[in-house]
Amino acid sequence: MTTETHEHHAPRGLPDWAWYVGVPVAAVVWWLVYGQLIPFSEWATSLFPVARDSHTGEAIAFFIYDVPKVLLLLTGIVFVTGVLRSWFSPEKTRAILAGENQIWGYPLAAALGVMTPFCSCSSVPLFIGFVSAGIPLGVTFSFLIAGPMVGPVGLGLLYGLVGWQIATIYLVFGFTIATVAGFVLGRMGLERYLQDWVRELNAGPIGDMPEERLTLVDRLKIGVEQVREIVGKVWIWVLIGIGIGAAIHGYVPEEMMLRIMGGEAWWSVPAAVVVGVPMYTNAAGVIPIVEALLDKGAALGTTLAFMMSVIALSLPEMIILKQVLTLRLIAIFLAVVSAGILATGFLFNFLL
Repeated sequence: MTTETHEHHAPRGLPDWAWYVGVPVAAVVWWLVYGQLIPFSEWATSLFPVARDSHTGEAIAFFIYDVPKVLLLLTGIVFVTGVLRSWFSPEKTRAILAGENQIWGYPLAAALGVMTPFCSCSSVPLFIGFVSAGIPLGVTFSFLIAGPMVGPVGLGLLYGLVGWQIATIYLVFGFTIATVAGFVLGRMGLERYLQDWVRELNAGPIGDMPEERLTLVDRLKIGVEQVREIVGKVWIWVLIGIGIGAAIHGYVPEEMMLRIMGGEAWWSVPAAVVVGVPMYTNAAGVIPIVEALLDKGAALGTTLAFMMSVIALSLPEMIILKQVLTLRLIAIFLAVVSAGILATGFLFNFLL
């Protein structure tokens, strides 16, 4: 989805001065509202005819607090990354990655995946564009893995909900998995397992992108449009994820969670990956579940493995990728990424 597309659909009608005044005012309001979420959730929970310290009261308070919290975080992060995206379009990413066959192409691709907030509808077209441009398949996989797994939205939400330490750990290991998995896949010579029509695509020349003459107001409009598009698509998964998290927080006994996802059981990490793959959600939807699992005493490595599998190995994503990858290549992709996720989970459960 290009910058021009966002510019075409961006909201119009307000004078420039209204944007320069309105965005800072909106930021102040955002901050004030965010700071009142705890007292608001306690007040709203008190309106229900349940005891606050009961299982139901805990679940209601968790849901009322986390819904606005996650949506506020999501809105702010998407707006900022949308503005940044106006300087760093998918076409520029494609031009940067084209022809990168050096060893540093893998971490570069993973870093670009971390920094660029591509929407889900752009994943498959970008993948096709990268492959048809002659970008090595392994480098492309590094980008494909890093984008959903450690994108700025997920990292921002993880930082806001569980702290910078866990968010940093997740970033480092997610980046490492994307880099190493892309390198391994690239060394396996898997281009022959692309769908025939993808392999037959001829790459067009990639020249220098014309300088985009966008004003600051144009970029702010793009950020607002990104909020409308992305938040409008994922809010339902936010509610579903928070609902699951609230149920875990309020009703699931701590002993049961420790048995399933505790660090003592060797099978907890692979079990978390197996449970995570069929789930259909994204970073915004899975973060509340992660928060609830950690609150219940689940092992950090097991929880991170669950989060990574939900985001990077979801069944719907595999169904979409079937348009460009054969089943054999999808299976290899799943095996390599799963190995990295399992290694991360086991390592952290061993160290912590």
